[in-house]
Amino acid sequence: MSDVDQAEQPSWLRAADFPLIALLLAMLLYAVATTLGHFVSLLVPPLGQPADAAVHMAIMLAFVLSVYKLVISRLGETPHDDLRMARALPELGKGMAAGAALFFLVAAIAAAAGVYRIAGLGDAANIVLPLISASMMPAIMEELLFRGILFRWLEEFSGSWAALIVTSALFGLAHSQNPGATLFSTFAIAVEGGLLLGGSYMLTRSLWMPIGLHAAWNLTQGPILGVPVSGNQVHGLVRANLEGPAILSGGAFGLEASIIAIAVCAAAGIWFLWLAFRRGEVVQPWWARRPRLNASLSEQ
Repeated sequence: MSDVDQAEQPSWLRAADFPLIALLLAMLLYAVATTLGHFVSLLVPPLGQPADAAVHMAIMLAFVLSVYKLVISRLGETPHDDLRMARALPELGKGMAAGAALFFLVAAIAAAAGVYRIAGLGDAANIVLPLISASMMPAIMEELLFRGILFRWLEEFSGSWAALIVTSALFGLAHSQNPGATLFSTFAIAVEGGLLLGGSYMLTRSLWMPIGLHAAWNLTQGPILGVPVSGNQVHGLVRANLEGPAILSGGAFGLEASIIAIAVCAAAGIWFLWLAFRRGEVVQPWWARRPRLNASLSEQ
């Protein structure tokens, strides 16, 4: 929409385009979609696990993605779709490769330090349920909320760096009530998820790479390597033990709460942010952009 067209809009519609108002509307729509998806999934007759989990995920995602594509992506002063299908496969692939590689690196360092030890083979027959509940579902739902809604409009209002700080803190707090959570694990998740996932979103301006990163990170640590996923015990392809000081092993929360994971993810996240900065993907705060917008309107 051009600046002239925006100036000719009714005042109530211009108010709805203001970043913080658009943020509240998007949050409300997301909440309504998840609630409807949950209640509709309860109407499906029991099928047994993992079919129940798969059906629940499919219904929930159908509601949330439909609302996102049809309504949320059209909100704000600069509507855009962060889930364009043309970019899905290449960016999902890159994200999943990066997420898996990063956690394998974390596990390798932890094994070398003597805090991660494989005790034997797991049960591959039980991998489908954690694949859904611990990997795919959280990745899609959380990235839609934290990057697709919160980061997007906080960035439009307060700029990229403030949005990164706020969403990182909120992402950490969202995991603060998980089993085995501590103040340090909350800080770790904020640094790891905030920098890595926020940086990948800034770099690509798409949700596909953060979703791929998030899903592969969860998939590698839980269903593959048998490490708790944000404190939640998951049956993996191998049975593993975490031993030694919590600063290295992450304790009951898992390797995500270790200094190893913080260092690996912070390094990768800072690299993403550096690339985004070099590509000119850093957004200035709303109030810094308004003088240029007003000058443009006065010239027309």
